[in-house]
Amino acid sequence: MPQFQWQPTERQCYLINGEITAISELPNSMFNRGFLYSDGFFETIRICHGIPQHMDLHWNRITASLSAHRIHNQQGLTVEKLAHSLIALCTRNGVQNGGRVRITFFRDGGGRYRPESNDMAWLATAEPLTDNLWNSPDKGLSVDVFNDMKKLVGPFANFKNLSSALYIQAALWAEEKGLDDALIQNHQSSIVESSHSNLFLVSNRVLYTPSLDSGPVGGIMRASVINAALEHGFKVYECTITPKEMLQADEMFLTNTIRGIQWVASYKTKRYFHETAKVLTQIMNDRTVKKF
Repeated sequence: MPQFQWQPTERQCYLINGEITAISELPNSMFNRGFLYSDGFFETIRICHGIPQHMDLHWNRITASLSAHRIHNQQGLTVEKLAHSLIALCTRNGVQNGGRVRITFFRDGGGRYRPESNDMAWLATAEPLTDNLWNSPDKGLSVDVFNDMKKLVGPFANFKNLSSALYIQAALWAEEKGLDDALIQNHQSSIVESSHSNLFLVSNRVLYTPSLDSGPVGGIMRASVINAALEHGFKVYECTITPKEMLQADEMFLTNTIRGIQWVASYKTKRYFHETAKVLTQIMNDRTVKKF
């Protein structure tokens, strides 16, 4: 009889408040305010070359989100501490090239609608991706406008809040319709974003994107694309976008920190080009950080 040899499966590790933690040591989420009340927000960070990208922009949004949610950074967390913790987590989980990190920030402690504490707690996960850099696919997306729900423009509109019912319903609707994504409107019926990305239109090499005042998430890739486009001679306008303007545009593309720039091929009967999307994807890849 051949000798049995047991090969243990390597388990994923997690970051909890900056400490690498085994799954067996995770806290009981039944008493987590993020789970019970969606009392917090999350941040998704792209890993290229094993390094978290756009950390300054992410940190700006994290600190703004903490302030808006009235959660205190009692740990003295800084962008440098966070980046080094994430790199250690990626190394531990074998994310040496492309990857995805999600950090969930939530209010620690108990209480019901009135919290017992405003201290910050956070948990991060890291997983590898097939691609080290963003790519420009040959096939574009098909999209349409989701009309069943509209986004409320308010103090939390620009953040990635744990309560995500609108985006989930929009994504489900797109799947039911055989579409790749759904476009979301605010209460003034302006187009503000898609179910998982920010939106750009291109007309005569000029870029147009919904202004933050209209309610989109203040996307990291959105900000990075705006900065890169301006540096390379493109004009960029943050404005109100309507379905009529989408039909008049030469190009439409979506930006997302994990997927990069995804070009839209069709909206209703309209068909789009994607030259600008390809150019900007190459620019964004050239700007990746290889060492922190």
